[in-house]
Amino acid sequence: MAMAPALIAIDWGTTSARAYRLDARGQILDARSAPLGVQQVSAGGFPAALNALLGGRVDADVPLLACGMIGSRQGWIEAPYIRCPAGLEEIAANLSSVPGTRLAIVPGLICHDADGVPDVMRGEETQILGTLDDRQPSASRLIVLPGTHSKWARIGAGGIEAFATFMTGELYALLHDHSILGRLATAGAGDDTAFERGVRMSLRDAGALPHDVFSARTLALTGALAPEGVADYLSGLLLGAEIAAARRWADRDALGNGSVTLVGDAALCARYRRALALAGFKTVSGPSEAAARGLWRIALQAGMLAT
Repeated sequence: MAMAPALIAIDWGTTSARAYRLDARGQILDARSAPLGVQQVSAGGFPAALNALLGGRVDADVPLLACGMIGSRQGWIEAPYIRCPAGLEEIAANLSSVPGTRLAIVPGLICHDADGVPDVMRGEETQILGTLDDRQPSASRLIVLPGTHSKWARIGAGGIEAFATFMTGELYALLHDHSILGRLATAGAGDDTAFERGVRMSLRDAGALPHDVFSARTLALTGALAPEGVADYLSGLLLGAEIAAARRWADRDALGNGSVTLVGDAALCARYRRALALAGFKTVSGPSEAAARGLWRIALQAGMLAT
């Protein structure tokens, strides 16, 4: 017999949303995704968007829990940020309910760097909790979540103790598509050599990204870099600069044996794995569907599930 759903878990981001039906053991029964991110939904349109995302199947009495940009100022309701350090207990105790629905939204997190500058995340905290499910919660480690805005999170006894955001993916898109650097680039099958060259360029002691990034043009102009390699070289430059900066940001204790956990899209994580290896990091892979696992853990901690 098919298991009945015990939770509808939703990872609702900026451009897309993905919903999971989870059974009483936290196993995924089925999943649906749609291009219904908060930027694609007009004001007042979230109830209809939710119905469309679920395919018109709204299981009676089954709780719904969402994370991500759905809780932002541009989302359905604004779920407050809570301060780091924050673990499962703090996050589960600060859910926001959407009036007139069975939907609750996970809070975002906020931290401040040594200069008092704030940083925020929405959605990644849930992926991190899903990643930590089978790990010792007090062990210090780094978790890296590649993406348009990549997150490096330092984990310790307090849960998510601090994090830093790097706009690497967005910078790549801007420079490749809207600057002179992309003029000489042509499509190719992927150039690992050019990518690694870019990573090493940014990892060197004399690395200076505002200067180095122009080499994506000059190397191509002088024939030292093939047009098919320009995009990968630029990607390597930016990713190497991210790793160099994150290495300075992270505490030595959090680096442990130089290992980081990668969570996210498989192809993007593979690119990070290559770049991190050049910087001397070992990597391990986080679980697939980390957001669904994290939402399950939060719902269980919050007492949302029937026992």
